[in-house]
Amino acid sequence: MYAITGITGKVGGALARELLAAGQPVRAVVRDTTRAAVLAERGCEIATAFMDDAASLADAFTGAAGVFILLPPVFDPEPGFPEARKVIEAVSVALLKARPERVVCLSTIGAQADEPNLLTQLTLMEQALREMPMPVTFLRPGWFMENAAWDVASARDDGAIASYLQPLDKPVPMVATADVGRVAAELLQQTWHGVRVVELEGPRRVSPDELARAFSRVLGRHVRAEVVDRRTWETLFRAQGMKHPAPRMRMLDGFNEGWIDFESRPDEILRGRVALDSVLSELVSRTV
Repeated sequence: MYAITGITGKVGGALARELLAAGQPVRAVVRDTTRAAVLAERGCEIATAFMDDAASLADAFTGAAGVFILLPPVFDPEPGFPEARKVIEAVSVALLKARPERVVCLSTIGAQADEPNLLTQLTLMEQALREMPMPVTFLRPGWFMENAAWDVASARDDGAIASYLQPLDKPVPMVATADVGRVAAELLQQTWHGVRVVELEGPRRVSPDELARAFSRVLGRHVRAEVVDRRTWETLFRAQGMKHPAPRMRMLDGFNEGWIDFESRPDEILRGRVALDSVLSELVSRTV
């Protein structure tokens, strides 16, 4: 049996579908019981747990051949990342008590970076889970293609997308969440020893200009990428309601300056199958 956290999200949902299609038993670890009925209908066992509660997590993880850990995203964390630290502590205690056979943890490209940024939350997760007695794999995907959901309206209505990734011709490792879920399912069913890092990107890297051209193909109209001036970021983010924009700004700096990147050699990085146009087509169809 495989216990899956974050199963109601894109990656966790894709992972669960892959396991169920392979005939594997899945335990859905959820906090919202109102969504449990749908998962049960799909064949999942249901376990209710909160990611910051070690006791309920330990119960959910007990008896699992593999556990998938997804740190709940916090996009505007308090200084020092207390939200992530609380979850990491609970997950660590739960894993030590439940002792599943193996763990796959969703991490991120650039988790090895020393510079504090929004992704540091996953750096902290890696540091803690490296100490676990069972085999652990950290899956580090690139930038999610689905982040382009934020650009659909402006691309469709104005023929432009605002890019915090810059320069506009710089290719960025991107990957579809379907590929992340598929690879996570494969990893959970493998056997290994100790700690390993698996890095994953899509079929090809994508620059903001290429993202705009892909929108052009999908929408049937010209779409251009426009740079969002770095000097305006803090004001823009605060206007959006963020209290602590610095971690997000530094994450974007990391992509733009190159210190958020993969750690492996190019030939060691796994490649996904899902093309950008396919992801954009789905995103556009949802907003029509």
